[in-house]
Amino acid sequence: MSGRRLLEIASNSVASAMAAQAGGADRIELFDNLAQGGTTPSRGSVAVARDRLRIPLFVLIRPRPGDFHYDAQETEIMLRDIESCRQLGCDGVVIGALDADGAVDVPLCRELVAAAGPLGITFHRAFDAARDLQAAMEQVIGLGCHRILSSGGAASAMAGSAMLWQLATQAAGRIHLMAGAGLDADNIADVANQSGCNELHASAKAVRTSSTRHHNPALIGLESDWVQSDEGLVSALRQALDRAE
Repeated sequence: MSGRRLLEIASNSVASAMAAQAGGADRIELFDNLAQGGTTPSRGSVAVARDRLRIPLFVLIRPRPGDFHYDAQETEIMLRDIESCRQLGCDGVVIGALDADGAVDVPLCRELVAAAGPLGITFHRAFDAARDLQAAMEQVIGLGCHRILSSGGAASAMAGSAMLWQLATQAAGRIHLMAGAGLDADNIADVANQSGCNELHASAKAVRTSSTRHHNPALIGLESDWVQSDEGLVSALRQALDRAE
């Protein structure tokens, strides 16, 4: 494999995005609600991230946690969020939707792609929830998406590396496959080599300890500490990828 591999960092806040940039990330996927797989961040977060980042910014378009089968109201929300991303000067959006039977919801996704216009488009891990990954990939290619974020339908990209290789072979350069889920500095190079993916996606997250001196232990679910992408972990990922090339 020749050429520098691209490292995208899944950033659950502007602070995470800035840490990722400082650590050597090539692109940011900005989102909120990490604990439930990610949802669309606020317009304010997107605006501040766009102002401060020098690297490409993609924004997750997902109106709620849970499955990827959306109704008309949720579709309207996604369309308006994509419009907002265009207005704010984002580089791309991250979309995905399935029908009730586990196939790509082509009509809905076609609306989302049309709304995105010139923006880059990643199809997110709704893909991994599809009934037939090979068929789903052909549908995503037909939509005109630029890449698919996937773990190969497995719990982690390492476990799904063989399937990612099969998908990349099937794609034959028609779309990029970006490996993601469970990547760290110890396995990212192996996943890149075994999957054949030139783009890798990781969160590089670490717990940030609150500086407040008062804590109420009775407030379960409102703990003071939080999770954020860590510059050092991003740098370690970048170095691991560079050493493997």
